[in-house]
Amino acid sequence: MDQSFQIADEEVNGVPVVSATGEIDVATAPPLRDRLQALATSGKSTVVVNLLGVTFLDSTALGVLVGALKRCRESGGDLPLVITEPRILKVFEITGLTGVFPIYASVDDAVRSVA
Repeated sequence: MDQSFQIADEEVNGVPVVSATGEIDVATAPPLRDRLQALATSGKSTVVVNLLGVTFLDSTALGVLVGALKRCRESGGDLPLVITEPRILKVFEITGLTGVFPIYASVDDAVRSVA
């Protein structure tokens, strides 16, 4: 596993925020998937995913996020993403996912959108 990959949880105004840093790929995506599934299982229907510290993501990472979005929406919630890195945003644009995920420039903006 990439040593630079990390996941952190916090609550901001009662909204769970999962922050990932480093590269999210086939080797590192499973812990992110597990964390998002655990939150959904615990009854959290809306989770903000902070990707400000992400330097790379692949199709496995996109699959984890799409799966988490589906679980959230099935429970009446949402999965706002926080992205400002142009290279990461480009991946979402190319795949058409900017029209699927709500994307914000800051954690505060994302939390405000769902609070």
